[in-house]
Amino acid sequence: MKTNSAPTKTKRTAKRTPLYVLLIFIAVQLLPILAVVPTFNYFKNQGLDENTAQITTSGWLVVIAMAIGFVVTLFVIARDRKFFDIWKGKKSSFPAAVGWGLLGFLMLLVGQTLAAYIEMAIGIDPGSANTQNIVTIAEVVPLTVIAVVLFGPVLEELVFRRVVFGSLNQTTNFFIATAVSALVFALVHLEFMHLLLYFTTGLILAFLYQKTKRIITPIIAHVMLNGYVMLIQLNMEKIQDFLKQLENIQP
Repeated sequence: MKTNSAPTKTKRTAKRTPLYVLLIFIAVQLLPILAVVPTFNYFKNQGLDENTAQITTSGWLVVIAMAIGFVVTLFVIARDRKFFDIWKGKKSSFPAAVGWGLLGFLMLLVGQTLAAYIEMAIGIDPGSANTQNIVTIAEVVPLTVIAVVLFGPVLEELVFRRVVFGSLNQTTNFFIATAVSALVFALVHLEFMHLLLYFTTGLILAFLYQKTKRIITPIIAHVMLNGYVMLIQLNMEKIQDFLKQLENIQP
């Protein structure tokens, strides 16, 4: 009896790993709410005005929650060696997976640009409230950039591509799994006006995962996309000044 207990326990843990990853992600989104009031009061008592205290509170709670979620998720996954063994056929080589990740970043830029044009054509104003809020927070709490560029994309890819898309792909088919995972990915961002933009992003990331069968591929593309957006947004004034200087130079 003792000889068979270990393998049985391992299989049971493996089956529950996707659920654990999903629950950790949900906790990362919800648990910081419990610490909002004491954290805000702490920064307010440090002499910050109310608006700055609110922004600082949001920034630090995002950083801490995502950092903890990131570490705990990796620990849970490390205990399940077969967590990523969900594909039939041969996986792409690591260099090929990285290459597709770089190409995927370009695909995301093109896809989001097309989606944005379609949204504008039907009367939806460009620009993301989420992105602007994150930029405002990052200007006050710079560590937020790490959470947005690294922790967030990794956690989202593990949840939406491996857990949601990967699980559905095993029980349905690629098209259903891709559509559902992309839709869930879009809805979770809570910007329903830009549902098409997020949906397009989810489609491309699912394709990248399916193409290489390695989670590192959509992670690279997602990290680069978030990094690019943050780099542009945080330096928007400098970019605009540079463009104005170019206009003045032209005869």
